[in-house]
Amino acid sequence: MNTEVFRACWMKIIKKFKTPLAFALGWRYTLSKSKSNFVSFISMTSMLGIALGVTVLITVLSVMNGFDVEIHKRFFDMAPAITINHRDGKIADWRTIASQVATMPEVSAVAPFISTQGLVSFMGQVQPLLISGVDFKTEEDFSAFSQKLIAGSHLKPKQFGIYVGQNFAMSLGLMVGDDLTVMLPQATPTPLGMIPRFKRFKVEGVFSAGQGFNFDSKLAFIGLEDAQALLEMNTSVTGLKLKIDNVYRAPALSQLIASKLGPGFVVGDWTLTYGPFFQAVKMEKTMMFFILLLIIAVAAFNLVSSLVMVVNDKRAEIAILRTIGGTPLFIMTVFMIQGMLLGLGGTLFGVIGGILLSINATHIVDFLQAYLGVQWLSSNIYFVDHLPVHIEYKDILQVIFTALSLSLAATIYPAWRAGQIVITEALHNE
Repeated sequence: MNTEVFRACWMKIIKKFKTPLAFALGWRYTLSKSKSNFVSFISMTSMLGIALGVTVLITVLSVMNGFDVEIHKRFFDMAPAITINHRDGKIADWRTIASQVATMPEVSAVAPFISTQGLVSFMGQVQPLLISGVDFKTEEDFSAFSQKLIAGSHLKPKQFGIYVGQNFAMSLGLMVGDDLTVMLPQATPTPLGMIPRFKRFKVEGVFSAGQGFNFDSKLAFIGLEDAQALLEMNTSVTGLKLKIDNVYRAPALSQLIASKLGPGFVVGDWTLTYGPFFQAVKMEKTMMFFILLLIIAVAAFNLVSSLVMVVNDKRAEIAILRTIGGTPLFIMTVFMIQGMLLGLGGTLFGVIGGILLSINATHIVDFLQAYLGVQWLSSNIYFVDHLPVHIEYKDILQVIFTALSLSLAATIYPAWRAGQIVITEALHNE
């Protein structure tokens, strides 16, 4: 009689508090000590494996984001996201065009430029150079040129003054105040025939835009009016360069500007020249995500084995639960909750560890480089000489979702096996 009353009470509890009871049992099985210490060790190892995988994945993605941000910053500070040129090679009424484009909501800065190539001669040395004529006041809004100057000043540039990159200056031994000769490909007609056009410039400053894209080695800046006089362009310019808020919107925005300006203009964007490079960086990040995801997958497989051993360890208790009215679905829910608690714990510790490691990764690498006396990161190879880190919470949410999904998938088979245990066989073996 007492057995029937006990069973009736359990039936009422199961029907009324099915989910809370399953959660309570799953929580208790997770915290309780198993009959075999090895089972507890495997469960803890599975949780630590998930935590380690999540930590590594978040840290690597943050470092990849840091390199991506640094590359974009260094590149788009100097190179335009969108350029506007005319089919005739020059734009006469460029101020009107600039005012029209500047009103577009996604455009943050518009700057005129004159671009030409030439040969630079100094002390018997000759090197090619890409010369860009700019309005330094407008260029400040576009590239913050003053912040890149390491010598000289552009506040009051002298006529026919030139600003060269750091690597170019070092290769020729140039210093501020030196005179150099620029030979342009345009020829000047004279009574003696056509001769190349030469002009002497004075080095007014040296800038550094970072390594990786050869800005410091191949690029130089002169005043816009000097470039117009040198190339005999009057008040015309070669084109306009645009800085936009979202560089990945450049293709769509360039098409919109082209349709607005008409067929006489040629509108290009950065994806035509450097698109494959940045696509390769993006692909590298995606491949790193899937490769490091294998660490979490291995931990999830360990979770399967640990739950299978827990089910074998709890066969008698499962049989008792079935005897007092627990359904196979209820038993499955109990062990799925236990597995999810292990997965949730590993994911939580992994997220905390990943964020903490990402925040301190730069300082850790700097300390190791200083302590060991080695330079692992060189700006000639990696664009920067430090380890950049940029945490994106979208990546963290993606890692959390993936880790929990793998943990859930790992619980299905052991939980199903627990629900299929035959009561008589389990009690007989005990």
